[in-house]
Amino acid sequence: MKIQAQWWAGLLMAVWSVASAADINTLQRLNETGTLRVGYGDTAPFSYTDDEGNVLGYSIELCQRVAAQLQQQLGLPTLDIEYVFRTPGNRVQLLNSGDIDIECNASTNNAERRRSAEFSLSHFFVSVRFVALKENQFLTLQDLAGRSVSVARGTVNVSQINQANRERQLNLSVVPVETLQEAFDLVTEGRVAAFAMDDILLSTLIAAAEEPSAYSLSEEAITAEEPLGLLMREDDQAFVAQVNQALRTIYRRGDMQVLYERWFQQPLPGKGITLNVPMSDTLAQHFMNPQG
Repeated sequence: MKIQAQWWAGLLMAVWSVASAADINTLQRLNETGTLRVGYGDTAPFSYTDDEGNVLGYSIELCQRVAAQLQQQLGLPTLDIEYVFRTPGNRVQLLNSGDIDIECNASTNNAERRRSAEFSLSHFFVSVRFVALKENQFLTLQDLAGRSVSVARGTVNVSQINQANRERQLNLSVVPVETLQEAFDLVTEGRVAAFAMDDILLSTLIAAAEEPSAYSLSEEAITAEEPLGLLMREDDQAFVAQVNQALRTIYRRGDMQVLYERWFQQPLPGKGITLNVPMSDTLAQHFMNPQG
């Protein structure tokens, strides 16, 4: 009976969440409140907080520009931003409950994620790789056969590594944890062989480690190049259209290279590290001719 009660409670919560999301008219709420609720995470260089608690990052600065452009497009006297911390595991729930209107971070835009949320035009492109201790010389998925791999719960990387595990019969032990830092720390401590995640985020974690030279990124990519986008509520098409209109305007101004360099090729504020990752040809072409 207890299991049945829990099942019904879970079902009712899911129905309530979907119903709540359907009841939210984001554009109307922006007009009424003058506030855009922005979800952020601990995912430098896309979004993070500095020592003084300021929310900043590449995605955050982009969303600040989006908010300014939305204010013009919607004819609003003001449009303030309220920042709400989210985790990979609760971001869709916070969208559906109305706690956030848009997630400004680094969510992968793929078929699995589009079943539960809407995406903006892309603002970055990544491939999934894994990080391991350099001394172990794990450079390909086959090198990990029979070993353990950490993943961040609530990310698409969970299903991606599970799919690779099945298709290639690697006999991996997949270890889900709550945060990217926890997953990385398991590698540092030797408790797992590797951590699978978007390559740019792994590069950031390596750069911030006490001994960056102790780690290596896999030579083999687990996925092909995939787009990242700003995440919004499912079926919130009117708001998505306004955000995409704002992004097209921003991209065509021609200063995205400057914004990109600030977060990927210059010292990260509050971090003391520099990623030195040049803009990919794919992203440069997208900014010149945004599709979607």
